[in-house]
Amino acid sequence: MCIRDSIQTLFFKFTGAPESVYIFSKLGAEPVGRIGSGIIELIAALLLLTSGTAVLGALLGLATMGGAILSHLTVLGISVNGDGGLLFGLALITTVCLLIVLWLRRKQLPI
Repeated sequence: MCIRDSIQTLFFKFTGAPESVYIFSKLGAEPVGRIGSGIIELIAALLLLTSGTAVLGALLGLATMGGAILSHLTVLGISVNGDGGLLFGLALITTVCLLIVLWLRRKQLPI
């Protein structure tokens, strides 16, 4: 689910869906932030698909989700455009999934 959700949001970011444009405009980062975060999420998703790089993908994904959650808590609000908190909830679920990946592969962490 986590990888699918990340990849699914890429469609909206790369096609300039009104929801994505609204979010990044409100953050003052349209279009560079939208495209840039989409590229970072794509890299994280690809890294997660490969066993040897899954830890790096999870770490990159956590950094991205941290930014998303922080944006919701400080600028966007939990509910964006009346979505009832769906995007915020997906960011939280993705974060939990990425933490699970890190826990399962903790021996591969470069620490």
